[in-house]
Amino acid sequence: MSRPLPEDPFIRSLVQRARAAQVNRRHVLQGMGVGAAAMTLAACSTGTGDRPTAATDVSDTEKLVRWDNWSFYLDVDEDTGEYPSLEAFMAETGIEATYAEAVDDNNTYYGKVKDQLQLGQDIGADVVCLTDWMAARMIRFGYTQELDYSNMPNVTANLVPALKDVSFDPGRKHTLPWQGGFAGIAWNKDELPGGLTSVSDLWDPSLKGRVGVLSEMRDTLGCIMQDLGTQIDGDWGDEEFAAAMDVFRTHVESGQIRNIKGNAYTEDLQNKDTIAAIVWSGDITILNFEAGDHWEFAIPSKGGTLWNDNFLVPIGSTHKTNAEKLINHYYDPEIAAIVAAYVNFIPPVVGAKEAMMELDPELAEDQLIFPNDATLANAHVFRSLDAAEEQRYSAEFQSVGLGA
Repeated sequence: MSRPLPEDPFIRSLVQRARAAQVNRRHVLQGMGVGAAAMTLAACSTGTGDRPTAATDVSDTEKLVRWDNWSFYLDVDEDTGEYPSLEAFMAETGIEATYAEAVDDNNTYYGKVKDQLQLGQDIGADVVCLTDWMAARMIRFGYTQELDYSNMPNVTANLVPALKDVSFDPGRKHTLPWQGGFAGIAWNKDELPGGLTSVSDLWDPSLKGRVGVLSEMRDTLGCIMQDLGTQIDGDWGDEEFAAAMDVFRTHVESGQIRNIKGNAYTEDLQNKDTIAAIVWSGDITILNFEAGDHWEFAIPSKGGTLWNDNFLVPIGSTHKTNAEKLINHYYDPEIAAIVAAYVNFIPPVVGAKEAMMELDPELAEDQLIFPNDATLANAHVFRSLDAAEEQRYSAEFQSVGLGA
C-alpha cells in the first residue's frame, strides 16, 4: 500500500520531487564530484592543560549554521549543485546553512583544527561529522558541547535504540549518529573479472603496485586483523596488532600497496592507479553510478569493519541551537531516507526503511543500507582503545603510512 505524503510542505515537496525523478542510485548519484586532499597525518594531542569553555550561543540573533562533512555524504542536485535536503531545512527554519566537504579522513581534519579546539576557538564549523573513535577523543579532551535534546524531538522519537548508548559517550550527551557503514574490499570488475573474496587476495603478486588501503587505521588494520583470525571487537592486544602491522608493513615496503588515502582513494580507482582496495561501502555504489559500473564491493569472507560517523558540536561553535535544529531535521524518517538513497550508507533513524519503501523498494532491501542480522554478523566494530594504546598504535600505523 502506498504511504501518504507527509503533512510538512517542505518535506512533502522533497518526497514529491524524489518520486517524480524515480529516486534510485543512478539518478540521485549522477553528477557528484570526486575530490579530496592526499593523505597527511597529524600527531595525537596530549589533551593536557585546562579544558576550554563553550562559546556563547548566538543562534537567536544569527540564523546561521556551518556544517563540515565528508565527500559523497549528502544528497546533491546534479543540475544546480545544491543539496535538496539542506535547502528544505533552510526554507523550513529560516536558518542559513553552509556545507563544506572538509573531512578527508579523521586525522587530517583533526590536525587542521586541534590547536583552535584546545583554545576553545571557533573552527569555522558549528557541527561536524567524525567517526566514533575520533568523537571519543574530542569528548575526552573537552572539545565538544553537550547537546540539548529539547531542540531535537525527532532524535528523541527516532534514534535507533541500539545506538542510544555507547561506551565513548554514555547517554549520547555529546554525539548523535549521522550515518554508518562498512569497510571491506572492492575491485575493478573489468580488470579482475574473477573477483576477490578476502583481504589476502589483495596480496596476490599480480596486483603489485595496484592496491590501495584506507588511511583510517581502524578500517585498514581492522580488516587485516580479521583476515588473520582476530575478532576486532573482542579481547586482543599488542601481539595481535603487531601481527597485522607486520602484514601492512610488508606490503607497503614491497610496493604491493600503492596508496594509503582517505576519501581521495576513489580517484585512484577511477583512474586505475589502483584496481583493488580496502574501501568504504557506500563510496563504491556512488562511484559506479558516477563513473560507470566498473567496481564491486564485498565484506571480506573473514569480516569487515562496522562504524558510525557522528554529529558533534565543537566547543567553539557559536550556533549550537541552530546545529541542534539541523540534526533534528535529519532525524525525520522521510529526510533520512532521501539522504540514504543518495549516500548508500546506514541511516540511524527509526522509520527510514519504511520511508525508503516508498522512494525505492530495491534500496529498502539493500544490505549495505539496511543490513539484516546475517550481514551484520560478518562486520565488527574495532574495540575501544585507551589513550596510551591509541597514541602508540596510531604512531606505528602512521610511521608506515607516511612512507608510502
